[in-house]
Amino acid sequence: MKVDATDRRLLRALQKDARAKNRDLAAAAGVSPSTALERVRALRERGVIRGYRAELDLAAIGRPVQALIAVRIRPPSRRVIEGFREWAAALPETIGLFVTSGSSDFLIHVAVPDPDGLYAFVIDRLTERREVADVQTSMVYEHVRAPHIDPAPDRP
Repeated sequence: MKVDATDRRLLRALQKDARAKNRDLAAAAGVSPSTALERVRALRERGVIRGYRAELDLAAIGRPVQALIAVRIRPPSRRVIEGFREWAAALPETIGLFVTSGSSDFLIHVAVPDPDGLYAFVIDRLTERREVADVQTSMVYEHVRAPHIDPAPDRP
């Protein structure tokens, strides 16, 4: 999927402020407002822009403790993995879920009120599942997000 320099500038501006006005996007990309509007519309239609989200402060909503939980599933069948994925993704504590290769089948990013809440989540929710063979929990001290994600450079 071709993304040119103008699209890149628009994407960077939108990642900085998804609520930016069209005229500000146009200025950031060095194009007219009508061009910016059409380019952003085309990026949405092509699936490059999938949506806009509000970024929440987890501490402000009562979930300041984060952890990454590696989970190994047994038996490693498609049915079992898909069932666990759907269950884990729907949990209110889950803020991210990765299906992985290697020693773990899943990496679950959770946010909970306190360490006791994390312990209860692991012991009372995860390990109660029959298909969970192993769990390894790592507390997150700090979560730093990249300010933006640039498209991959075009290949010759």
